[in-house]
Amino acid sequence: MAIKLAERIERVNLSMTLAISAKAKTMKADGLDVCSFSAGEPDFDTPAHIKAAAQQALEEGKTKYGPAAGEPKLRQSIARKLKTKNGLEYGPENIIVTNGGKHSLYNLMQVLLDPGDEVVIPAPYWVSYPEMVKLADGVPVIISAGAETDYKITPEQLRNAITPKTRLFVFNSPSNPSGMVYSPEEVRALAKVVVEKDILVLADEIYEYILYDGAEHLSIGAASSEIFPRCIVSNGFAKGYSMTGWRLGYLAGSLEIIQAATTLQSHSTSNVCTFAQYGAIAALESSQDCVEEMRLAFAERRKVMLERVRALPGFTCPKPQGAFYIFANIGKTGMSSLEFCNALLEEEKVAAIPGVAFGSDDCVRFSYATDLATINKGLDRLERFVRSRMN
Repeated sequence: MAIKLAERIERVNLSMTLAISAKAKTMKADGLDVCSFSAGEPDFDTPAHIKAAAQQALEEGKTKYGPAAGEPKLRQSIARKLKTKNGLEYGPENIIVTNGGKHSLYNLMQVLLDPGDEVVIPAPYWVSYPEMVKLADGVPVIISAGAETDYKITPEQLRNAITPKTRLFVFNSPSNPSGMVYSPEEVRALAKVVVEKDILVLADEIYEYILYDGAEHLSIGAASSEIFPRCIVSNGFAKGYSMTGWRLGYLAGSLEIIQAATTLQSHSTSNVCTFAQYGAIAALESSQDCVEEMRLAFAERRKVMLERVRALPGFTCPKPQGAFYIFANIGKTGMSSLEFCNALLEEEKVAAIPGVAFGSDDCVRFSYATDLATINKGLDRLERFVRSRMN
């Protein structure tokens, strides 16, 4: 019997980052020595005090159903963090805890978009933004930014992309995949356009803790009093606290949006794992030394990878100011990004993500969220691969 699938899933692409990461893991399981620069997943263990808090919650019997929007104490902790660190005046009622940052974005698109609504997305973009818009019957509108502007769009580009159908602008800084960070001045300039055009902005701030060289993160919702009610913040615990498998994220915004997202979540996933939320409380309310220790390690890894990638023949890339990615232009190799990454994985057992997944087919993303020994070994293989192709 032929099974007919829903049209909405037919128009959505599989996540290329997850697909390549899965292939690399399968190759490793088969005994192959694979160096993976693919997944955006810190290699550090979750800090001990966070795990201990979750274990204590287990022992105390916090294993039952909880509120669909999240444990009240965690929502209060998130509200305090948003106020003290980001200058955003949200109350606990303005926050929903979700099954990872990705789930918070999915919820938002589902409750905000009607068929035909447009969402402006700068490219290079995180792979799931356009697909989530499509799943909500929206229309992704892509603005391309190149290396000449450090992969950052201008206010003029944003203004020109907005039409009467525009509902939302997706703003990700620090950026995945480029690692670039918009300066406070640049954030304020984009915020003025959002206010002028009277649209909403989604601030994806999952990499806010991972900054280098004095780069400053300004939440766009704090850029002015006029933009705050137009802003929805998505964040989580995966990157800054190395809690990727915990699946803990959150969305903060107007009461109407959060109530709608809670209604949706109550009929889909219901509450996030109860005892895991107590680990998130410990993450926010305990010392942040663990975050800084990981950031310093990423900074050293960035230095090593950037120097060696920039030395490759034909390769160019701006210096990332945040996150843990190098977004390198490979155009001079004469290969598409998918051809490049497939050949690199097959021939040298190095996994990377093709830029076509991020809307930039002349680039490849290399993650340095892994140890220095793996980075150096993988870069030796990458150099051998590139030099053999460029000769």
